[in-house]
Amino acid sequence: MEVVLSQRGASRWMGGHPWIFQSDVSSPATLAGGEIVRVCDPRGRCLGQAFYSRVSKISLRRLSRDEQPVDEDFFRRRIQAAVQLRRAMLPGESTWRAIHGDADELPGLVVDRYGDYLAVQFLIPAIEQRRELLTRLLVEAFACHGIVNRSDASVRGLEGLPAEKGVIHGSVPETVVMREGQLELAVNLLEGQKTGAFLDQRENHIIAGRYARGRALDCFSYVGGFALQMARRATQVTAIDSSEPACAQIRANVARNKLGNVDVLCANVFDFLRAECDAGKRYDTIVLDPPAFAKNKAARDASLRGYKEINLRAMQLLTPGGYLISSSCSHHIDEEHFEAMLQSAAADARREVQIIERRGAGRDHPVLLALRETRYLKCYVLRVL
Repeated sequence: MEVVLSQRGASRWMGGHPWIFQSDVSSPATLAGGEIVRVCDPRGRCLGQAFYSRVSKISLRRLSRDEQPVDEDFFRRRIQAAVQLRRAMLPGESTWRAIHGDADELPGLVVDRYGDYLAVQFLIPAIEQRRELLTRLLVEAFACHGIVNRSDASVRGLEGLPAEKGVIHGSVPETVVMREGQLELAVNLLEGQKTGAFLDQRENHIIAGRYARGRALDCFSYVGGFALQMARRATQVTAIDSSEPACAQIRANVARNKLGNVDVLCANVFDFLRAECDAGKRYDTIVLDPPAFAKNKAARDASLRGYKEINLRAMQLLTPGGYLISSSCSHHIDEEHFEAMLQSAAADARREVQIIERRGAGRDHPVLLALRETRYLKCYVLRVL
């Protein structure tokens, strides 16, 4: 099957962007979605191949810039290339993102490795329709004991696909233990957020531990990734999350690592920070790792107000020379908007703030240069004077 791009779409494709939107695609009415199509410019010249979606606003996701058989060996090679990259970058480690969708030239497929177990997301029709093939190739590549299907991400709804989750290969225990540096975390691959843990923050968890000192506060703690690392150097750590099940997991992970200086509090972070400021409390290290406030572009301004409030409160709570590790995982808020928000928060807090590090997702989450959406995570290490 062949689809034809508008001149604007062809220019976008030639410029390297792997996504082409509905408005720039002329496609046969017989296409139902999920097909591999030949992509042509307005003059009929072949530009490559792509996955096609009829429902999504993103009609085409690039597979190749030429014509080649997209068969079992094609997917095997792509999987092997992605896995070899992680093994070279993270020797000796067994927990990492194995396949990062478009960034690994496998659009719509996300695979996280937790030792002998995999958590997989099939996010678009073309990948969903090849689920059995891809599962078999993943078993071949990893010889894993079990695979969890975590295709319950909201983005599947934009593709006309229902949310799904369950074990699709072997067996998977209720909790799986992963290592972060010198620590162990137990996570639930089937019921936890994302695929069980936020693997994109693993390297930032360890970095935060190196900056931690004195009284530390970890907001939106989830299973305690930041809190546990900070506890190795801070005198006292308070971990806060609004979910009681998450707090129970933090407590279990604290016990697993025999850490006696972590308090866990189930509370609304906004209310907690406001109350601490009103009480005149002070901390030496604070982590802010909230969920994505901006789910779409329309919510960006409102979400920036939310980010500003928690960052302003954190800056007010920090002792002179204290560290703030502040993150945003929304790709609708880029570095420019995030830094502008931080500057506004610092001005209102009447504090001078230094940027010590600008960080992003870990090395197992590569960024495709032409696709800013793969550069979604921002993690700033700030020092408040």
